Amino acid sequence: MKTILSGQQLSLTVKRLAHQILENNASLQDTVVIGLQPRGIFLSDRIVTELETLVTGGKIAYGKLDITFYRDDVRKSLHIANSTDIPFSLENKHVILIDDVLYTGRTIRAALDALLAFGRPSKVSLCVLIDRRFSRELPIQPDFTGKTIDTIISQKVKVCWKERDEVDEVVLI
Repeated sequence: MKTILSGQQLSLTVKRLAHQILENNASLQDTVVIGLQPRGIFLSDRIVTELETLVTGGKIAYGKLDITFYRDDVRKSLHIANSTDIPFSLENKHVILIDDVLYTGRTIRAALDALLAFGRPSKVSLCVLIDRRFSRELPIQPDFTGKTIDTIISQKVKVCWKERDEVDEVVLI
């Protein structure tokens, strides 16, 4: 097991991602943040909290999306559905999708399909904590990346969050 990001590094990475999002979306006027259930919401909660401290007026349009029934592997294995909470339309909004690890790209493809149920966004950007860049099966690339790593197929990236795992860290198993 190898530590990729320690707790302190993870905290700094979240702050950096929030600053990059703000740098590329100055007012966040027509921007909404969507965290992907179940693991992306830990990252999106922290990024939204950080953004709210940086933006005048403070409140960010924030939703959580479950993509369970949009997955192309839903029949192969049992997936437990989570709740979707998007109390606003995405019509003509800039959507920033947030997930913890970008691996094959299939989760993001499913998220793009699921988003259309809430309106047609004008733009969709992707923010991930870890990009496993050489594992992609679909042509999907992040706009905001915490850390890019090169892994082999037998390795697994585990993102641990204090809220769930009692420690903040990212490890390679």
